[in-house]
Formats: sequence, C-alpha cells, structure tokens
Amino acid sequence: MAEKTVVLYPSLGVGHLNPMAQLAKALLRRGGVAVTIAVVDPPEKDAVLAAALARLAAASPSITVRLLPIPPSSRASNKGYSHPIMPILDALRAASPALWEFLRSQATAVDAIVVDMFCTDALDVAAELAIPAYIFYPSAAGDLAVYLQLPDFRRAVPSSPKDMGKAPLGFAGVPPVRALDMPDSMQDWESDVGRVRLQQIARMPEATGILVNSFEWLESRALKALRDGHCLPGRSTPKIYCVGPLVDGGDTNKNGERHACLEWMDEQPKRSVVFLCFGSMGTFSAAQLKETARGLERSGHRFLWAVRSEQSNSPEPDLEALLPDGFLERTKDRGMVLKNWAPQTEVLRHEAVGAFVTHCGWNSALEAIMSGVPMICWPLYAEQRLNKVHMVEEMKVGVAVEGYDEELVTADEVEAKVRLVMESEEGKKLRERTTMAKEMAADAIKEGGSSYVELGEFLWGLCKIDIYIE
Repeated sequence: MAEKTVVLYPSLGVGHLNPMAQLAKALLRRGGVAVTIAVVDPPEKDAVLAAALARLAAASPSITVRLLPIPPSSRASNKGYSHPIMPILDALRAASPALWEFLRSQATAVDAIVVDMFCTDALDVAAELAIPAYIFYPSAAGDLAVYLQLPDFRRAVPSSPKDMGKAPLGFAGVPPVRALDMPDSMQDWESDVGRVRLQQIARMPEATGILVNSFEWLESRALKALRDGHCLPGRSTPKIYCVGPLVDGGDTNKNGERHACLEWMDEQPKRSVVFLCFGSMGTFSAAQLKETARGLERSGHRFLWAVRSEQSNSPEPDLEALLPDGFLERTKDRGMVLKNWAPQTEVLRHEAVGAFVTHCGWNSALEAIMSGVPMICWPLYAEQRLNKVHMVEEMKVGVAVEGYDEELVTADEVEAKVRLVMESEEGKKLRERTTMAKEMAADAIKEGGSSYVELGEFLWGLCKIDIYIE
C-alpha cells in the first residue's frame, strides 16, 4: 500500500507527551507510515515542559516534530485559574487556528490525525478539513470506561462527587469507585474544569476510533464493556484499539554515563530495594516527608527515594532540614536519597528493585508492570486515585497505603505496607502476579500479540478509508 501520513496531536504535560512519542515510534516500526507530531508551543511554558518538548524533538530522526506557536495567555499567570489543568486546556483551544493552518498547508495529504483526549477541539479542525480523527487515550482503559459514562451518570446523579464522600459509585466494566477517588477535575460538576471536561468527554464518541495505552490481558473487563457498548448505551461506540503498553525504552544515558544511583543499585541484593518516586509533580509537606522517612527506617529495608518538597524555594530540597535529625546518617548503609529526580525507567528494570511506591500515574504503572515490580499505591492528583482502584482491585498489581485521602500517611502505615510487599505471603502473591503481568505485556506488543494486531488494524483502517473515499 502507499505510505500513509499520520499527524499526532498531543496534549501538554510529560504524562501526555511521552506516550504520544512512544506511539509515534510504534507506528514507524510497522513501516508504511510517515509520522508528524504537531505540538502546541505556549510562550509561558515552564522548565519541565520546555525540557519535555526538547526530548520530544530529539526522540527519533524519523519523526517530524512541528511546534505550533500560540499567542500569550490573556491571564498574567496561572494563579488566575481555578484548576491546574485549565491553562493547558486554554492553550489547546487557542491552538486550533495554528493546527488548521498546519494541516491545510501539508504538501502530502494527511490520512489521519490522532489527538490526545484533552484535544477534542481539534475534532472540529479535522472535520472541516475532512481528515479522519482518532483519539489517543494515554491512561487506563478502565479510566476511559468511567469517563465515557460520566455525561449520563451526571444527569442521573445530580450531586457532585465532592458531596458524596466515600459512597461507592457504580460504572460498567470496573470495580465500584468511591466518590472521593474520582479524578480531581471531576469532583465538582459545576466548577469551570468540571464543565469543560464533561463537554470534552461528551465529544469523544465523535472520533473514528480510540487508541488506548493498555493491553487486553490487563484490562479485559473494561475493554469488553467498552466494545459491547455498555459505556455508551443507545449510542455507537468508536472502534477501540488497545495498543499498549507504550512506555519509554529507558535509553536515557548521556555519553554512556550511568546515574550514580544505578551504580549503588548494582551493589544491592536482588529484589531488596524499595523504590519511592512520585513523578514530576509529586511533592510532599515536610511533615509527610518525616513520616515517610520514619516508616522506611523502621521497616529495616533498603530504599532508593526521590524527594520533592512542596515547601522548597530553591531548585533542590534541603534534605537535612526536611528529613528527621540523623536519618541520612543512620540509613546511609542501606538507603539512598535523591533530590527531585531519579532515572525511573532504568531503576524499575534493575534486578535489585523489590517494590515501587508510586503516585499511580499511568506511565509509571505501565513501567512497573513491564518490569514485573509490585506497587505500593499512593495516589496524589489528577486521575491517580481512579488508577489506584484499577491497579489494586482489578489488576491486582499493587496495594494501597491507608491515609492517602487524609492529611497524613503515618510512619506506621509506610512501614506496614513495605513489610507486607517485601516480607509477607500476600507480598509473594503480588510479586507472582506482577511477574505474570510483565510476561503478558511483552506478549501483547510482540509480533502477533494483541496490541501488535490492533495497531495493525488501525493502520489497515486508514487503507479502508481511502477505499471508501475513492
């Protein structure tokens, strides 16, 4: 078949840019397709986003990356927004004219555009230019199942989740979800962000298809509910393509150098280290950092901990001030504390890791699953509490810390969950389950595997669209 041209249009934020880059690489590996990533380039971007855009541009010489400039926001700063995601949604909306001009000006006809779940305004651009539009859902299929049911759910249950406390909410395809575990953007139906997200979700069925960053074995129940139409009763559900896991390959060495923590890991016994890492936005109060440190110390286990403080005014946290007196000295022979960042992918793949304390960001969860590492789930923001429900109750690849939904997770709880995963029979079963998940993830993306086949079906669908047009 003639080479197809696909444009990928990610949302901003590391958790959205990275999986879209991995999707681009997966498409290129199949051959017969040219891939361009068109990404919004806001003038007010912070250092984290700037670095993510730079990595995206360097991801592969075969991927064309086009930055779409947008005018500065009318707001003086993000302080004027009611929710952290609102400036991103505003930027994406403002980029529609630039996206339209970019697509219209392409020398080669665009066969499809794949837009992030936050980029539903781009559906109008694609429709105007008669380009088939697909949605890329970078999180769990269980999340997608819940989200697609929310417009109907909201009409049936007028109360916002924030007013329902721990009441269990029922959705097709997933375990019961406590109201307080719903994503923070969905806690208040009447808030600015709640209204915008409900509008976006209501438009998702307009897409030609939805590509999901997961795999059949991991989320078979949610995927069945989606494909059988239970999430959109009485309406047509777009074709669901399960194409994951799409995660970073971990080739982040610069000039062949390894991070010092990996050298330290080399000296530790197999499956002996508890790894704590909470993403680019995972910060904690000084009180919580002290509780966590006490729990780790009491557990007696080795640990590698990437610390971010919400109170730090300097680029690097002052560990001596933030952690208990003498903690670093007392644990220096069995623990390593890093400031802000750790090479997470490489650490998770190291044979010394025995458990992963995670914020339940979906990219992190998939990296742990692909490495066969059991998780201690400590959700912090966005959809992470909802991910925790799937990971603990449905996938059974982790256990949750008690108190994540309160002011403080205690040292006793940190110690208890570390010991459970590292020492108990339940922990042994959890490790067996994650080992199986690792094998099934590898099977899904290899030639002939479920995700390999569904990505091929997506590409074959582009040929069929050509036939219909002709």
